[in-house]
Amino acid sequence: MARTKTKPTHKNLILTIVALAQFMVVLDVSIVNVALPAIYGTLHFTSTSNLQWIVTAYTLAFGGFLLLGGRAADLFGRKKVFISGVIVFSITSLLTGLSVNSNMIEITRALQGLAAAFMSPAALSIVITNFKEGHERNIALSIWGGIAAGGAAAGVLIGGILTQYLSWRWNFFINVPVGILVALAAAYYIEESDAGLDHKHLDLKGALMVTLGLMTLVYGFTKAPSLGWSSHQVIGVFAASVILLIGFVINESRVEHPLVPFSVFRISNIAAANLTQLPVTASLFSMFFFISLYVQQVLHYSPVKTGLGFIPVTIVIGVMASQMSKVIAKIGYKRLLMIAPLFMATGLYWLSKIRANGTYFHDVFPGLVIIAIGLGIVFVSITVAATTGVPKDKAGLASGLLNTSQQIGGAIGLAILSGVSAGSITSYMKHHVNGANLIAKAQVYGSKYAFLTGVGFAIIAFLLATFLIREDRSKPIIIDPSSVAGV
Repeated sequence: MARTKTKPTHKNLILTIVALAQFMVVLDVSIVNVALPAIYGTLHFTSTSNLQWIVTAYTLAFGGFLLLGGRAADLFGRKKVFISGVIVFSITSLLTGLSVNSNMIEITRALQGLAAAFMSPAALSIVITNFKEGHERNIALSIWGGIAAGGAAAGVLIGGILTQYLSWRWNFFINVPVGILVALAAAYYIEESDAGLDHKHLDLKGALMVTLGLMTLVYGFTKAPSLGWSSHQVIGVFAASVILLIGFVINESRVEHPLVPFSVFRISNIAAANLTQLPVTASLFSMFFFISLYVQQVLHYSPVKTGLGFIPVTIVIGVMASQMSKVIAKIGYKRLLMIAPLFMATGLYWLSKIRANGTYFHDVFPGLVIIAIGLGIVFVSITVAATTGVPKDKAGLASGLLNTSQQIGGAIGLAILSGVSAGSITSYMKHHVNGANLIAKAQVYGSKYAFLTGVGFAIIAFLLATFLIREDRSKPIIIDPSSVAGV
């Protein structure tokens, strides 16, 4: 690994800088959820079902370009790519806050996701290359995982406060001063590093095919519920996705310097952890999206009160994640990756029982707490599983893969769950033409089946972790007491 020494820096400071950037990235997935009703009214959306594109445009671009961003960090310098990503993310956040119509906010959200795709894997690869594998890195990843999972919950609270007391636009403006601070701190304190490869060739052809392939795949899942799975347009989109992804595989096997060397999937649990990540985030997105709409539109909570309702999620995730390095050292990560999805499935099943005349503490609170326990466990454990045994010259690539599976899983999950909800609402309205609180009951009916679908995703994650994740417990994790002080 090529590395230029500049000045001694405490590892805590490096972790703080990149974790703050990751907090911004995760925050922007969830911060808009509580602002959706306000955005709907201000930017004149034609249908509430189109609101998912404010979330999906971001996650789609984010997930689609992550492999390119991760490999660029390895080739051209993690610090350089990280700072560039932060700067572009701040600029596009400003433009998103200045949006004047639905098309503009969807385009700028996609540009935000593109910037995050370079920023996030570079940040995680900086953590991997600065912290020694084992207990030291596990502690760092526990903090990283807690911030990543907690950021999603904190985003709802912060979004509620900004939306109610300032404007929904401040959900995006807030990134600008934070981004400037992160970029300046990174420029001064973080040392440059790259994979030390003998080339600087970035496989743009492969990057284009995998990005378009993943985007068309998610787009197909998004349009299928409304157009029908057998419609010519949907079949055409899925066919295009398959062709692009097959072309990507062929390209990677032939080019001299592939974007994704397939040998990386032979390293430890990279393939298994990424497959497990897909249904985990598919089920996660349903909670934030549908509960945010439920408590505002059915329980009639204000944006701030809605955000406060997610505080237990942030607290529980933080507590659980902070303990994961110790627990992983004792029992390993495989068992935890089997347990966590079961908590998530139980919590989502509880949320599927929400009522049109429900209350927060009966219908929402217990489910949120149970899910938060699972999230606090899974995000740390899956990051450790996916990065253990990864050589430093592939740190950016491994980070990009893990983030890709997270975002693509979330985007596909939200597309499927939104389709399930919309179809269920339509069915309910056909069979219940009259009646008190018809719209609220129909929305609850749609959310119920979305949550049950989320339960199915969580169970799939449990099965994948059970049968695919491998862990050699005959080689115990060595705890270096001196490493604890370094974090």
